[in-house]
Amino acid sequence: MAKNPLKQLAGETAIYGFSSILARVLNFLFVPIYTRMLTQVQYGVVTEFMAYIAILQVVLVLGLETGCFRFANKEGEDPRKVYSGALLTVFGLNLAFLACMVAFSGPISAALGYEGYKRLILYVAGILFCDSITAILFAKLRQEHKAVKFAILKTVKILTETGANLVLFFVYPARPDFTYPVFAIFISCVLCLALFIPDMVRLKLVWDSGVVRRMLVYSIPLMVAALPGVANDFLDRVLFRFFDTSSAQWQASLGVYQAAVKLAVIMNLFIQMFRYAAEPFFFQRARDKNSKELYAVVMEYFTAFCGLVFLGVIGYIDIISLLLGRDFRVGIGVVPIMLLSYMLLGMLFNVSMWYKLSGKTNMAIWITLAGLAVTAVVNIVFMPRYSYWASAFGHLASYLTMFVISAALGAKYYPIPYSWKRIGAIFVLMGVAYAGILLVSTPAFIPGLALRLAVNTLWILLYGALAWLLLRHRPIPVG
Repeated sequence: MAKNPLKQLAGETAIYGFSSILARVLNFLFVPIYTRMLTQVQYGVVTEFMAYIAILQVVLVLGLETGCFRFANKEGEDPRKVYSGALLTVFGLNLAFLACMVAFSGPISAALGYEGYKRLILYVAGILFCDSITAILFAKLRQEHKAVKFAILKTVKILTETGANLVLFFVYPARPDFTYPVFAIFISCVLCLALFIPDMVRLKLVWDSGVVRRMLVYSIPLMVAALPGVANDFLDRVLFRFFDTSSAQWQASLGVYQAAVKLAVIMNLFIQMFRYAAEPFFFQRARDKNSKELYAVVMEYFTAFCGLVFLGVIGYIDIISLLLGRDFRVGIGVVPIMLLSYMLLGMLFNVSMWYKLSGKTNMAIWITLAGLAVTAVVNIVFMPRYSYWASAFGHLASYLTMFVISAALGAKYYPIPYSWKRIGAIFVLMGVAYAGILLVSTPAFIPGLALRLAVNTLWILLYGALAWLLLRHRPIPVG
């Protein structure tokens, strides 16, 4: 009997998810520390540098993670040459970048307004160097279905970062510094790269310029497309510096916004788990005769589960919000907006697989540029008046725009039989449950917190039951 492909995907998602869950949970647990031991301004500075790291990581990996998946699965290609070429290319680029950052760390820190903190620039450079190299090595583990080893290495990295944070915040000085979280990440990245040295030795690196050239032709458009994509995710953090003019200190608004966004981390967590397992899964199933029907089913289950996550966070927001320091709770209203935004982002990942599977990666550039344009316009126009509310709605508008465009183009160039009626029904169920939660969450309607939480739980269970009834008879294509 053929193995249920959804069970395989779910199993690998769970294993990859362990390290992702641990990372997000520990990061989540540090939010009370950051929002109590750092000021709003200090936390805003940390957030700003995290945005720079996220954007630069995309450039410095050149899209070769996905390129490795495609070419290592392609007939006639040698996986060893594929990963060797990707690794050597990324190493050379990042070594040059690291040298430039070291040479100009002083002027860069002064230009950003953090003169005297050039060590922060050096930490960022080290993080990018180590993470870009290990990104290719982690991709190799995913390709080889070594999910357990992947999870172990990620876990060691996460625990190292956690330990460094604990030492810095509770042992080292009496007065915490905004460089501590960045330095903790730097230490963990260096250790992770060191742990991969045996893998690099076993790989016995070889250089094949033809393989590298073919991979770059495929991968660089993905990088160019991903760049506005990740810039879209983090552009608002950068724009606070220039457009949050209604606030006394833009770093404080950014800190409040980032703390609120952290409460939506559970949705983002599931999406990250899913992506780790789903990308190689989609490529490896591409030759199956029922692959498109399978992708459609995956989309429906994914959407339904995201709805459950959305309602779970909203239903218990009164408890979850206590994780934030008192000064940071003013931004709690953006949490539902960010949850829905992340849900659309996950759905966008599903409907965007068409251009990766069909090789039309150039189309991704225009889709993500459209989303970036929406983000920029919403933030530039509305941030001076509405501050971080503009950022939250900018994400929602941008992801929705990209989702609609990608779905429309996918229907033309690589049609997948998504059941939009069934997906729409899931959203209707989610909307009804959300309205019910909002109604009973009003203290004047139900004054007791315990009773409100109990009623919210019933709404969540009702949604879960109805969504299951909607999907349970959906046939799952095999083979």
